[in-house]
Amino acid sequence: MYNQQVKFKKPILTIAFIIAFFVSAFAQKSFELKSPNGAIKVTFNIEDELRYSVFFGNDKLFDNNRLGMVLRNDVLGNNPKLISAKSSTSESTIKPYISLKYATVTSKYNKLLMTFKGNYSVEFRVFDNGVAYRFITTKKGDLEVLNEEVALNFPTNYDLHVQQPEGFKTAYEENYSTVSSGNRNTKMSTLPVLIDTKKQYKILVSESDLTDYPCLFLKGSGNNGMSAAFPKAPLAFDEDGDRSLKIVKEADYIAKTNGNRSFPWRYFVITTDDRQLLENTMTLQLASTSAIKDPSWIKPGQASWEWWNDAAPYGPDVNFESGYNLETYKYYIDFAAKFGLKYIIMDEGWAATTTDPYTPNPKVDVHELIRYGKEKNVGVVVWLTWLTVHKNMDLFKTFKEWGIKGVKIDFMDRSDQWMVNYYERVAKEAAKNELLVDFHGAFKPAGLEYKYPNLISYEGVRGMEQMGGTQPKNSLFLPFMRNAVGPMDYTPGAMISMQPEAYRAERPNAASIGTRAYQMALFVVFESGIQMLADNPTLYYRNLDCTEFITSVPTTWDETKAIAAEVGELAVVAKRKGNKWFIGGITNGTQKTRTVPVNLDFLSKGKTYTMTYFEDGINAGRQAMDYRKKTIQVKAEDKISIKMVRNGGYAASITAN
Repeated sequence: MYNQQVKFKKPILTIAFIIAFFVSAFAQKSFELKSPNGAIKVTFNIEDELRYSVFFGNDKLFDNNRLGMVLRNDVLGNNPKLISAKSSTSESTIKPYISLKYATVTSKYNKLLMTFKGNYSVEFRVFDNGVAYRFITTKKGDLEVLNEEVALNFPTNYDLHVQQPEGFKTAYEENYSTVSSGNRNTKMSTLPVLIDTKKQYKILVSESDLTDYPCLFLKGSGNNGMSAAFPKAPLAFDEDGDRSLKIVKEADYIAKTNGNRSFPWRYFVITTDDRQLLENTMTLQLASTSAIKDPSWIKPGQASWEWWNDAAPYGPDVNFESGYNLETYKYYIDFAAKFGLKYIIMDEGWAATTTDPYTPNPKVDVHELIRYGKEKNVGVVVWLTWLTVHKNMDLFKTFKEWGIKGVKIDFMDRSDQWMVNYYERVAKEAAKNELLVDFHGAFKPAGLEYKYPNLISYEGVRGMEQMGGTQPKNSLFLPFMRNAVGPMDYTPGAMISMQPEAYRAERPNAASIGTRAYQMALFVVFESGIQMLADNPTLYYRNLDCTEFITSVPTTWDETKAIAAEVGELAVVAKRKGNKWFIGGITNGTQKTRTVPVNLDFLSKGKTYTMTYFEDGINAGRQAMDYRKKTIQVKAEDKISIKMVRNGGYAASITAN
């Protein structure tokens, strides 16, 4: 079964350990839990509060963190009375249906479940690469959570890579910034947060198994640390245009929820090598298993998308007035069919209005397009505002009857409990009707995409939609942060490339910052269950060698191997699908050129492979359109060097002869 964990649990090893553990737990109120390889250690102090510290070897990374949960009539973690502390070890195999990094993931950890008087528990899991914990309550009826305390205390000043919105109304599209943990005025940040200890460690902070609860934000504690912030639960709304609602009344609690439940995981991926961030699967390891018994109808793949290029194909083969009309969309379908793309996405403009999902634009014969797409083996995905979906939840049934394959839902821009529940309602209802979901104007992935694998991607990123506002200096954080926690709809694929100082572009002649090879590499480096080809089919036809490469890149992978990585600076990865490998490399503009050695030992020994690659041309540092395509023969014993100019890239496919 897909996304099913096969668990093998056994008590932690020795009688002596168990005796020492329980004596320590109940007499001294302090004890420790180590990772399976012994490198990571968590120590607990249970006196008048619940506190824990985290070590890697002898290095203390978190110092006496406090955790707690403030309920209406109780504070979990205050004066805790420990009833039991049970430890175990677990090893499981997970096979996600949408495999963004690996077809099979092994999850191994040591676990401590501490149960306290007052019908609550705290569960810790310590992995070889990190720590996770959650609250569990067994209370009758509903409970109101006024706040959850997630306090992170740093033993020295750390650098924090953060995305800082002005408030809780955010689409998670702000640029990343780097601030010192010692700054007393550090503003609130979305998750994930990446902590640089300025020694050898980086710590990725995020959450998983988020359900019926608001997203966690982090803010500066004012004392060299970070603490939790949550949006309040909304109680009343008012009109706010055609695509959203404004909150006019909030509760004094962050969540009203069932008292018998487990709460979201808070996790910390601890790395000694930036490459480990590119291979992170912690969100998956902590997520709920799939609620879809037979997911075989879910088809990840690439999509042609008209919004970025303003539905404006042109040239001698375009003998119609292009725009948001039947002829243009058929042209996109023909393009998708020619290159094996599974979908076209019809963005804003396909319907007569943004508020009525049942009445198409009279220039867009949706039913004819669905029929034509089916004939060409190309599915149709349509754009909607979240508000229209909320007001018309029966549209999923109707769309299935029409033959639509998925929905792109936009402008949520919130992450309170109500909106988190909206995401799940949509994913569940869409699954009932075998429809894919791509959330735009969204918060970051937090496990729902594994519970409902038809939730095939999220935006929640400063993507190429921002045109000149999207630069490699920001996008080089994405593989280590945003894409490290889940699928990311960045919408790559620009065929007009510019260096930042030369950027001048707008739709329909949209362009990107970074070299052509950089754009091609994004299809290998970035991960999404539905990967857009954002540019004009006309330009793809004119750049056939690039298009053939891009459309050969899978959207799911069997294996990922990080080759070279430096957060915010450089990312080079090799990925395998079946017996074919791809390499993608991207870099920012801080160096004129970078040369990266690549050992091809991930290939099978005894075979010869054909490697076709695209590299930055000699003038790409100035004229970003310059690239070279080359083909060579390679073996597993070979070492190659890849060269990238500023804001440059490298993309390759490797096929056995």
